[in-house]
Amino acid sequence: MRPYFEKMPAFGKELKENRIARTQESRARLEAIEAEIAAARKAKENVGLPADAINKRGSFTVWQRLESLVEPGSWQPLHSLYNPQDNEEGTTNVVDGLGKISGRWAVIIGFDNKVLAGAWIAGQSENILRVTNLAKRLHIPLVWLVNCSGVKLPDQDKFYADRRGGGTPFYRHAELEQAGVPIIAGIYGTNPAGGGYQAISPTILLAQKDANMAVGGAGIVSGMSPRGGFDVAGLEELIARTRDIKERPPGSAATHFDQTGFMTHVYDDEKGVLDGIRQYMRAIPAYDPMFFRVAEPAEPRLPASDLYHLLPSNQKEGYVFDDILARLVDASEHMEFRPGYGPEVYTGLVKMDGMLLGVIGNRQGLLPKGYPEYGNYPGIGGKLYRQGLIKMNEFVTQCGRDRVPVLWFQDTTGIDVGDVAEKAELLGLGQSLIYSIQQTDVPMMLVVLRKGSAAAHYIMGGPTANRHNAFTLGTAATEIYVMHGETAAVATYARRAIKEKDTGKPLEPIAQKMNEMAQKYYDTSRPAYCARYGFVDEIVDLKALRGYLKAFAGAVYQNPQSICPRHQMLLPRLIKG
Repeated sequence: MRPYFEKMPAFGKELKENRIARTQESRARLEAIEAEIAAARKAKENVGLPADAINKRGSFTVWQRLESLVEPGSWQPLHSLYNPQDNEEGTTNVVDGLGKISGRWAVIIGFDNKVLAGAWIAGQSENILRVTNLAKRLHIPLVWLVNCSGVKLPDQDKFYADRRGGGTPFYRHAELEQAGVPIIAGIYGTNPAGGGYQAISPTILLAQKDANMAVGGAGIVSGMSPRGGFDVAGLEELIARTRDIKERPPGSAATHFDQTGFMTHVYDDEKGVLDGIRQYMRAIPAYDPMFFRVAEPAEPRLPASDLYHLLPSNQKEGYVFDDILARLVDASEHMEFRPGYGPEVYTGLVKMDGMLLGVIGNRQGLLPKGYPEYGNYPGIGGKLYRQGLIKMNEFVTQCGRDRVPVLWFQDTTGIDVGDVAEKAELLGLGQSLIYSIQQTDVPMMLVVLRKGSAAAHYIMGGPTANRHNAFTLGTAATEIYVMHGETAAVATYARRAIKEKDTGKPLEPIAQKMNEMAQKYYDTSRPAYCARYGFVDEIVDLKALRGYLKAFAGAVYQNPQSICPRHQMLLPRLIKG
């Protein structure tokens, strides 16, 4: 297959000086949003006790542990602004992302021990579910840095119970292990209740000598067998019991290494635990990347800095998707699938760090005259029509057949609408695409370049593909909503406006409400909002996008669940014809 992949057709046009000049304002807007996101991310890192205070206690912060553990340049953070229940702490109290340890990709998550000593708080269980889903989909190890004081008791009703509550991750740990995905945990400090459960569920548990884990900590043990109310005498007794238990907390290393054997190893200091994680990561089976590389890795021929001039911040301005993609993939080369058919959609094969990925993306601008073929109106990029839906179904199915992971790029206003579109079977073709995605069983990831809206957001690798969607990224230009705010306002108030007009009432109040609704849609679809409430898993700088794409490719090819040998692939042969 060397003739197919070693040298693929080059694509992407050089950026011209006049475009650079006329897009300076757009670039400034994008970079300003990226700076705001970076500032919000930094503020979240600084929540809680300062690092010096933690260090004086003889402990590292979770950030210091990550910096020591993860190979330089490999860390790709996720959920850095995630806070779906608007916790007063401004965080879900876990830090997670993709990174390399001992040359192997892993999903890494740790409790933020600067905030409430790493306690369980609202939104955390949802965050952990996203992380376990990621490890499951990529089929790579999950590495935990456990330092958890248990549950934030005043808020227990927000996360303790429910099908997606605090207990669900333990079930997910069991699910990962049954699928052959190891969980390696390093444990530090005091870990009662939620922390203790988190510690007992990994495959391998490595502990610092002063760490403990238990069903309940000093406060819980002291409060067992409640007698109904409190008085001074009872409090004196409680104080004495609590002091005794605090001096000798349950579940120490002496108990869980020497007696129960739950702890695999115990180390004198934090560095020893991190070294132990590295040692176990080296012992994990993983393919050398050369096993799956179809060509030598190569940087894009065209620079990533061009992306700020190619992706307009103005949602109504068109651009050439192919030029965007050419700045992200190896050597700026590709093999396009069915060019000219379904022109609103790009489908093709690219290389990422020498490994093969399928790509699907929305093209923008006016489409060729006479398209869509079923309508007497011009086709507009970003919208999906009959041929485009058929092409995506075909491409996804063939990627599944050849075991090629799929990378989606969204900038869509939705599926074509109207009775003509219904007669063209677009409703069924959209559902067919969901079916095609689900039956492929290959890992996927999504980048929402600008608009993710209407049913197209679902069917193009979005939330409905969650069995296969490993994670979703947004950019400084991302907007996600069911429809544009002005469209939503029209849909909501059009009939009411007619009624008001017919009864002689003034229209100004209706216009005001419509403007308010459009503004609300705008406010609740901004990049930071999308990250905070989980519409995306991270907002990423345009210049940093390729790092995530390389991490995705490296992770999915590290230990795939199934393999199609290159010489048995059908998709490149279909492209060649």
